[in-house]
Amino acid sequence: MLRSDEVQRHTLLSGMITWASDFSAWLLPSYTWPGTHPPSWLAPIWPSAARRRVIKIVVLVALFCLVTWALCTRIPQRSTQVTQRPQRPQQTLHPHPQPEDPFPPTHATDFKIHDPSIIHVDDTYYSYSVGEHILIHEAPSLDGPWKRSGTVLDADSVIPKGDRKAPWAPQTIRHGDTYYCFYAVSNSGCRDSAIGIATSKSPGPGGWTDHGLLVQSGTGKGSEEHPFTSSNTIDPSVLVGEDGQGYLMFGSFWSGIWQVPLDETLLSVAGDTRSEARQLVYMEKAPLPASNHPNPLCREPSGARPIEGSFLSYHEPWYYLWFSYGKCCKFDTKHLPPSGREYSIRVGRSKSPRGPFVDKQGRDLANGGGEIVYASNRDVYAPGGQGVLTETSGDTLYYHYLNKTTSYDFWEARLGYNPLKYVDGWPVPQ
Repeated sequence: MLRSDEVQRHTLLSGMITWASDFSAWLLPSYTWPGTHPPSWLAPIWPSAARRRVIKIVVLVALFCLVTWALCTRIPQRSTQVTQRPQRPQQTLHPHPQPEDPFPPTHATDFKIHDPSIIHVDDTYYSYSVGEHILIHEAPSLDGPWKRSGTVLDADSVIPKGDRKAPWAPQTIRHGDTYYCFYAVSNSGCRDSAIGIATSKSPGPGGWTDHGLLVQSGTGKGSEEHPFTSSNTIDPSVLVGEDGQGYLMFGSFWSGIWQVPLDETLLSVAGDTRSEARQLVYMEKAPLPASNHPNPLCREPSGARPIEGSFLSYHEPWYYLWFSYGKCCKFDTKHLPPSGREYSIRVGRSKSPRGPFVDKQGRDLANGGGEIVYASNRDVYAPGGQGVLTETSGDTLYYHYLNKTTSYDFWEARLGYNPLKYVDGWPVPQ
């Protein structure tokens, strides 16, 4: 059944067709025998048939323009009304609907930071990050404003290897009445690395003691023991479990992420690392080609595995092992990696801090598993270097990321965060 506006338009168009037929007969009459066609009403004014024809054409053009203008001012209005009909708005406004982004937007800040570590003490948030002598920033909230307040170390690290001036990827925790800052020294692309530790009675700058070496790989004392013969001792993360036992997680590329228990002081490894070390994250098949570096400590003959940046958190009754996967840095804007190969944040869970940790599909993280929790979306690119801030109000996932509209440069990474909601025991960024 035709709608009222369609009936009106049908009547209007039918009338126009009838009028056009009559008018064409007047303008261009069919041939008739002399004396059978009625004389034109213009004949007394313009006896010339040619002039009369010109006048008729001018009148026709004027009428055509008038009718066209009238239709153009009426039909779009009705078309808009049809577009807005509730029965099918998506057919007009979204002819090709796109799936929703699987990740929420980041809570963005203007705080430039890489591999952040954040704790909350009283009314102040403290961040610790890569930079000369380990940078400390303070803020009244995660949103900032963040202000640099000093450094952890007063001088270069006492560990005689790697980048002693600017230790990497620190993690700071509070245990008892002491603050512990675990840090790494290394050289990019090689596993001749070490993890050190500094302690203080307060979270801010000043009063920190550098205790030096905790573990190391590549060269030096203890590097000939398992698992340091095949691992890369950077990206330290420490958690004191519900049983009071401290655990150190570390690793980047090579043989993946490992865990060793710490003694009660958190300043030394407990027991025999050969028997106590656990491989938590690994993949048998390397997704990246082997390197041919002349230095064997900078070579991965079986191929590269972009696994690093581990962090262990607890939300009753599960322990969650987080890690970063993919390319983190040195992006060429003209040759970005295929989508999905840049940094992303992944997780597995276990009832024990020792693992094994599995993803939603039940895959062991030590056998290629890992649930993607947060990845590139909208303006967010390559989020990683993550941690989880646990407060009475809930857990918050924080990380660094690159803004696609700003820069892909390493030092342009910003702090982003998302509160976590746990659904069926799995963390979901909000």
